[in-house]
Amino acid sequence: MAWVKIPAEHHPIFLAALPRDPRVSTVQMFGGIAAKVNGHMLGGLFARSAMVRLSPADRQAALALDGAVPFDPMGRGAVMKDTVLLPDAVMDDPAALRRWLARAIAYTATLPPKAGTARAARPKPAKPAARPARPATPARAKPAARPARKASAPRKASAPRKAAAGARRARSA
Repeated sequence: MAWVKIPAEHHPIFLAALPRDPRVSTVQMFGGIAAKVNGHMLGGLFARSAMVRLSPADRQAALALDGAVPFDPMGRGAVMKDTVLLPDAVMDDPAALRRWLARAIAYTATLPPKAGTARAARPKPAKPAARPARPATPARAKPAARPARKASAPRKASAPRKAAAGARRARSA
């Protein structure tokens, strides 16, 4: 499938169709929005439509829709497992999009959490209160100032060096 820019007006439609579920998070992905549960992508915007991860039975029902195809983002025959690109018309029917996303959440939530996401999902321990102030330390005595150095005489222009350089140039010429 040739790459098609995701229309900006699809972003709010997709977000409004996502069920209010605390397990679901959204991320920006390739100029669109994707939704995840347990670290697995459950659906997202692609081209002028939406793609969803579905159970085998729901996948068959989705593929029966006119215009639905197995999701192949690169168009090279590498279909993403369990994922269907819904017809473009689904973006004009928020109720239908909401139903497909609900099915996607139901299926994707049954998958085991991705490695690393369980740790991220765990609540972080509370940070301890501000550190107690350090006890005051007695002021250290500053070391005695160094004696000032004698001012040296200003350097003279290096006439001998200039003469030697001129002599070398004369010899090499």
